[in-house]
Amino acid sequence: MLLKLPLSSIGRLNNNIIQKTRSTTFIQSLFCANESHTSCRSLNIAARPSDLIGNTPLIDLSNILTNHGIDASKGTKLVGKLESLGPCSSVKDRLGRSLIDEAEQAGLITPGKTTLVEPTSGNTGIALAFIARERGYKCILTMPESMSIERRVMLMSLGAEVVLTPKETAVPGALAKAHEIVDSLNGDGYMLQQFENPANPKVHRETTGPEIWRDTDGLIDIFVSGCGTGGTVTGVSQFIKGSEEHGYPPLKPDLWTVAVEPQEQMLITEAKGGEKVGPQGPHRIQGMGPGLVPKVLDLDYIDEVVAIHSDEATDFSHELWMEGLPVGISSGAIVAGATKICARPESAGKMVCCIIPSFGERYFTHPMFTDVKAKAEALAKQPLPEPFDNTAYGFATTRG
Repeated sequence: MLLKLPLSSIGRLNNNIIQKTRSTTFIQSLFCANESHTSCRSLNIAARPSDLIGNTPLIDLSNILTNHGIDASKGTKLVGKLESLGPCSSVKDRLGRSLIDEAEQAGLITPGKTTLVEPTSGNTGIALAFIARERGYKCILTMPESMSIERRVMLMSLGAEVVLTPKETAVPGALAKAHEIVDSLNGDGYMLQQFENPANPKVHRETTGPEIWRDTDGLIDIFVSGCGTGGTVTGVSQFIKGSEEHGYPPLKPDLWTVAVEPQEQMLITEAKGGEKVGPQGPHRIQGMGPGLVPKVLDLDYIDEVVAIHSDEATDFSHELWMEGLPVGISSGAIVAGATKICARPESAGKMVCCIIPSFGERYFTHPMFTDVKAKAEALAKQPLPEPFDNTAYGFATTRG
């Protein structure tokens, strides 16, 4: 017998099994073995792919500290929030759903009629593409030509149209092209505007921030995030530090918020009054350093900006892979920045939480994998033991 109960009732039945949040809607029911309801078990089944977004886990990164000579016995703790475990493997899954949800609720877009257009470095585009496919929208994405082939293939496999722009113009060039496309659609195109849409930090105030606060039991002292659109670092900080404007009381007003950006493109550092270091220009950290200071980024919530060079980000990404965490290069940059924070004497006894934005498989054509790719391509098959006759497999003798 299948007994269907209201979502609010089921959410109270077993909090260990049913996680009910503002951002996630599940088909929840009880399957009972007999009509007396004496033997029941909870079912937690997502209605659609986008309902799987959120509630990503935290992982202890103490090994990274040990590898870099940081004495964790003094109480310093580094944890990473694995946004790489979302349904389309990045923190931008949250953003994609939020942008589309808010536009739908406002009556700005209509499935089957509206074409969604957005400039993106990749992961936001992937999120928009899978949700557009889920809900019946056509999707056109503009992105710099420097973005990985894996991202392009994934976007096109999800049914999106991809338009490449010159890498030298970074996101501003992709943005200009997106505006041109919208103008050509005679009112049926809609740009979601991830860099200035208030739905961006909103989703992190409502989901990412509360999850971090819950899973650290409020013990977080320092928050480290990359700065692409600025939505994650802003929204999480607003939730924990408090935001009178948005109706959030302060939970920990002295939370120290650190934004990480590429050393080769130190626009946030400059916006905060700091000085740029070294040559400025293109960088290899996909997903951050878009070439502009996003409007959704609230600089007042940023206590410090740490600049990480693409080479250092690459090294830390490889290190995370060696810890069994397949991540992208932006994760390496963020963990590099967090490790620098943890190395400070004043970080003793502090909990540092950093964002792990995306999964690593979509970066295999990125320069960070050049060496291992060459080794993989150079591998040769090996002869088999008896009773196999290896001449049948191209070897010179039966034993190879």
